[in-house]
Amino acid sequence: MIRIGDTHVLCTATLEDRVPPFIKGSGLGWVTAEYGMLPRSTTSRMRREATAGKQGGRTVEIQRLIGRSLRAGVDRVALGERQITIDCDVIQADGGTRCASITGGWVALRLAVNKLIKAGDIISDPLVDPVAAVSCGVYAGQPVLDLDYPEDSEAGVDGNFIMTGSGQLIEVQMSAEGATFSRTQMDQLMDLAEQGVGELVAAQQEAASA
Repeated sequence: MIRIGDTHVLCTATLEDRVPPFIKGSGLGWVTAEYGMLPRSTTSRMRREATAGKQGGRTVEIQRLIGRSLRAGVDRVALGERQITIDCDVIQADGGTRCASITGGWVALRLAVNKLIKAGDIISDPLVDPVAAVSCGVYAGQPVLDLDYPEDSEAGVDGNFIMTGSGQLIEVQMSAEGATFSRTQMDQLMDLAEQGVGELVAAQQEAASA
């Protein structure tokens, strides 16, 4: 369970001795993700996607983001031909659910890999670098780290920053809402994101070793 303010996400990892057909026989492992929000994770009830019979575009986009972000920190050769699925279920949402899912998802992935290592199923550690994510934005003219929902909904600029523990960028999603932003402001948000990810990685490592 990852709790960042009032955003709470339950992250679990499932190990399977199979891979998707497109990499079968390659010797490479695969990390993928599924994401969902419970109906009362938000202030007003949202309809279950299962009731609608299909996932919404936002859900599909986020779970693909989680999967490719986590894969960026994995040596898929060392993982071997097996799949790890990370399930991220949002219990309570107050902004930044995709960032919390990535950050918590890495801890679930770390624990699953630890189990493989302990059992002797893999020889070397396939997790080459922690992966964490944080939101940043310009709210009321000021750069802000880890936007909550009211800040996010009114921010002139907001972005999601996904990075490794060594400071390498995996993905940056930034956009302006009704206003533009300068290179200086972008650099300020990058600096905030590096600070935030550093704190999150420290928390990840503590949680994974507990």
